[in-house]
Amino acid sequence: MMEMLLRQCSKEFLHFTACLQPCRLQHCGQGHGRPGRLLVSRLFQPVNLREERELGVEGRQGELTCRSQRLMLRAGLIHPASPGCYYYLPHTLRAVEKLVRVIDQEMRAIGGQKLNMPSLCAADLWKRSERWDLMGKELFRLRDRHNGEYCLGPTHEEAVTELIASLGSLSYRQLPLMLYQITRKFRDEPKPRFGLLRSREFYMKDMYTFDVSEEAARQTYDTVCQAYCHLFERLGLSFVKVWADTGSIGGKLSHEFQLPADIGEDRLLICANCSFSANVETVQVGEEDCPECHGKLTETKGIEVGHTFYLGTKYSSIFSASYNTPQNKPAVMEMGCFGLGVTRILAASIEVLSTEDSIRWPALLAPYQVCILPPKKGSKEEEAAGLVDALYDGLGEAVPALRGEVLLDDRTQLTIGKRLKDARRLGYPYVIVAGRRILEDQPHFEVCCQNTGETVFLTREGVFDFLSNIQTG
Repeated sequence: MMEMLLRQCSKEFLHFTACLQPCRLQHCGQGHGRPGRLLVSRLFQPVNLREERELGVEGRQGELTCRSQRLMLRAGLIHPASPGCYYYLPHTLRAVEKLVRVIDQEMRAIGGQKLNMPSLCAADLWKRSERWDLMGKELFRLRDRHNGEYCLGPTHEEAVTELIASLGSLSYRQLPLMLYQITRKFRDEPKPRFGLLRSREFYMKDMYTFDVSEEAARQTYDTVCQAYCHLFERLGLSFVKVWADTGSIGGKLSHEFQLPADIGEDRLLICANCSFSANVETVQVGEEDCPECHGKLTETKGIEVGHTFYLGTKYSSIFSASYNTPQNKPAVMEMGCFGLGVTRILAASIEVLSTEDSIRWPALLAPYQVCILPPKKGSKEEEAAGLVDALYDGLGEAVPALRGEVLLDDRTQLTIGKRLKDARRLGYPYVIVAGRRILEDQPHFEVCCQNTGETVFLTREGVFDFLSNIQTG
């Protein structure tokens, strides 16, 4: 009797735990609800949750000051928390993580090593470099319960140099040393605006390099700049590398990486005859000719997405960061620092690539690569819904790179037109529609290419071939 009771209890427990298993992103009870499917109806996204309700204060027309901000808010990619601070919602976080992966690939390819430093920085370090007062109100400052002074790090030159100095003298054989992190940064912007383009809390990649000599440090500087160029080329972004002011960070040499855009806050001077380009801050007032070839300089605007500095010994001498020479004598290290605005790159790419109504992502950064639209519920085409299931299930097998990259918009109570509008608003590079031609003797799917505006009609196997060359990383 006891054995039978235990078996019955075991069965009931298994049934109970099975009922507790999360649906993940599968849609239960309305078709297409097979385990492991990524369904639009299950996504946490304000567009789905609110339908067409009015956005918050920042979503009002008068507050939407640039294309990327307007598109990201309306698509439910970000949500305002406080001035200059945002929730990054799931689609956006996927894009950020993809960008971080590409940055990691480029930094590690040149010998970069990733670490993470505290966001809470002791005031003493900043006072030793004399930047505590120099940075002024830009620093978020606070005191702990012991009355110790701190700031939330906008950058980490002091912290990383103190770290290296605390380890004692490194050997010249260990240099160059290239350390980088990708983390949240904080700047008390007086007027945060343009969404993620000018915010108070943001993600940044900052690398710090240590070399044995000025010549070696300049070689490292060139190496990192080349990696930045390769990064932007991989993302398909048109950029300009310009001479720049060293500003509060200091140093002997500086460049900015700019994406030309009308909304840009930086003024750039570019020579059409040679490769010279500069931020207007570095050019003498009234100068109209290129200093290298005397060609005519033309002015444009840009969004800064990267900044590089050759620092020399500005920080290493203050914090006594040294290495041992081949003669076993201590020598001060030469330094460089290199920043990339991670969330700014994301917003700037949307700004320069998108239309007024539709987001266009760099191909490598799209949160999802493909969105499939099944027929509307109750339509004639619904009888061919099984073909959509076969297409979805087959894509991951036929194109392994697309595993985890395909969404099924199972909101079949909505028209295909409404769902297609949503898909374009979110910028999926490829939208596959199961329309009228799915009922033909040889069924065809309509494949809409968001980034090119091209539309093609393909069989299931044709879709597999068409998407086989997609690069996701």
